[in-house]
Amino acid sequence: MTFNFLSPVSEAVLTHNEVLVPQALGKKLKIHSQQHGIPDLDNVQIALIGVLENRNDINYTGFDINLDTIRNVFYNLFPGNWHTNLADLGDILKGDSVEDTYFALRTTISILLEKKIIPIVLGGSQDLTYPIYRAYDRISPMINVVNVDSNFDLGDSALSIKNNSYLGKIILEQPYNLFNYSTIGYQTYFNSQEEIDLMEKLYFEAYRLGEVSNAINIVEPVMRDAHIVSVDLKAVKASEVSKSQKYSPNGFDGKEICAIARYAGISNKVSSFGIYEYQNSEEDHVTAMLVAQIMWYFIEGVNCRVNENVLGDQINYQKFNVLIDNDELIFYKSNKSGRWWIEIPFLPDVNNKLKKHTLLPCTHEDYTEAMQGKIPERWYKAYKKNTY
Repeated sequence: MTFNFLSPVSEAVLTHNEVLVPQALGKKLKIHSQQHGIPDLDNVQIALIGVLENRNDINYTGFDINLDTIRNVFYNLFPGNWHTNLADLGDILKGDSVEDTYFALRTTISILLEKKIIPIVLGGSQDLTYPIYRAYDRISPMINVVNVDSNFDLGDSALSIKNNSYLGKIILEQPYNLFNYSTIGYQTYFNSQEEIDLMEKLYFEAYRLGEVSNAINIVEPVMRDAHIVSVDLKAVKASEVSKSQKYSPNGFDGKEICAIARYAGISNKVSSFGIYEYQNSEEDHVTAMLVAQIMWYFIEGVNCRVNENVLGDQINYQKFNVLIDNDELIFYKSNKSGRWWIEIPFLPDVNNKLKKHTLLPCTHEDYTEAMQGKIPERWYKAYKKNTY
């Protein structure tokens, strides 16, 4: 299989890269160029892909996306103490139809997943999350999606897919691979009560902006269980971005959104990461720099991953049993990383989604609250999803 749908990085970016110092990121990347074609991806762990598709943006007015400024800024950064090899595979251009672009993106992501390469996708409107989700159809029967966004993006599934309604398609279209959907940073006044109620009815997770800002570490167990992470730049407050990107006075600041990206990178499960709703402009340096730093922190997180099989060796974990009413909750703590999990039981007599006992990431606070008789909300929702 080949990457037939990828257009090389522009000559303008490659020319800019030529004058960078040898220590810069741009000098460390394998880059898809017109002259040399697709680079050798042996030993590459992370690949950057641009997708210049935004026609399903509800506010689309014919605006074309250009990612050159982001690349120039990103190439100019210095890598951390990283052991991963990176590639920039260029862009997927707009197809004759949006469906053509979806097909190109789904095919490209499938190839990367099969090669165990983590794609970082730059878009483009956030409905691109849908074809990325569909790229997992042959990879995994059960997928967890995390959306960093001020909106749930549920929408009306009976209507054509848009950047504010792609989740409805994910939930209702076969094959049904979605196990959990989590929104980080939602703002209540941007979401109808019906959508909030539906999120609760489906036992999906939703974390308000203030809740996350007050305790950013609550993102960690959510990311630890995610396969796909989708970041909407509208989740960032207006003061942090350039004029064309401004959406709301409230949102994450630069430090918070980068911390969230790092948590996503640290997760051993996250196998694709996307940043969407980018609006380039002539005075675009601030937004481009923020996007570049979000990518940098995600890659930093990947380089900090800890390979651990909590149940593989009893020496590597501690087990705690907590009895609450008629429920026995079983917690595990890794001796290697100090992280916590809670067991979701296998229920043989129901049509459950889980085929065996599985572990749900949690926090030490979940354990201490369970000791006081409170069932963790994440466990309750996962348990209920497993039984309906």
